[in-house]
Amino acid sequence: MVNTKLLREKIDEHGFKMLFVAQKLGITYQGLLNKMQNKSEFTASEIQILTSLLNLTEKERNKIFFAHKVEL
Repeated sequence: MVNTKLLREKIDEHGFKMLFVAQKLGITYQGLLNKMQNKSEFTASEIQILTSLLNLTEKERNKIFFAHKVEL
């Protein structure tokens, strides 16, 4: 389960627009929204791209992409 709040904070922190992030992942804007809303899952390669793009530490990556519970 993705911690959408934390992922969005990291995207905003870097000043990226959601469309830019979707393009970097090679998916549509709607596809990115679906993944962030836990309607579909991020692939391993997408997680790698986001980890690099957002300069995430291993701990941050795990908190965002491998969360067991998230706040709604």
